Amino acid sequence: MTTETCPGCGVVLEAVDGPVHRYMESTPSCWAIYGEILAREYSNATYMSVHRLTVDAYAAQHPGQPCPQSIQSVAVHLTSLFSVLELGLKHAAATQLLKRCADTMTFVWLEPPEHLGATTVLDVVRATNAGQHSEIVKRWANDVWQAWSPHHAQIHNWASEATSL
Repeated sequence: MTTETCPGCGVVLEAVDGPVHRYMESTPSCWAIYGEILAREYSNATYMSVHRLTVDAYAAQHPGQPCPQSIQSVAVHLTSLFSVLELGLKHAAATQLLKRCADTMTFVWLEPPEHLGATTVLDVVRATNAGQHSEIVKRWANDVWQAWSPHHAQIHNWASEATSL
């Protein structure tokens, strides 16, 4: 078996051929597992309750290289994580904040930390029920958020700016 290490989250998986995201760097195997998680969430409302965190955690854990799309992606997804995890916003409100940020703000590249969190898509996909899924996604989101702690002040500033628009 040939394995590959995801350049984003660091998970080691069996190498597969397949698509990857255009600017969020991952291996085809990591991207495929993320797709399985999204399918699980979209097909069952009890799993969907943490969807905002799933999307934000994956995007922030797979920042890619500096380009306009990845700069904006990392910024808005980290701002969304901040709004849910630190400010306690509901997921719908965080989604609105994310959209406002994307539509109205300009961001700078945040240099990704060396380690982007211990929890990965592999942990999430192994959940056997909605309760486990929710618990693992929340842990994943917190791990990713804490990994980006060197940039928390900047992210806080972006959230403040977005909420004052």
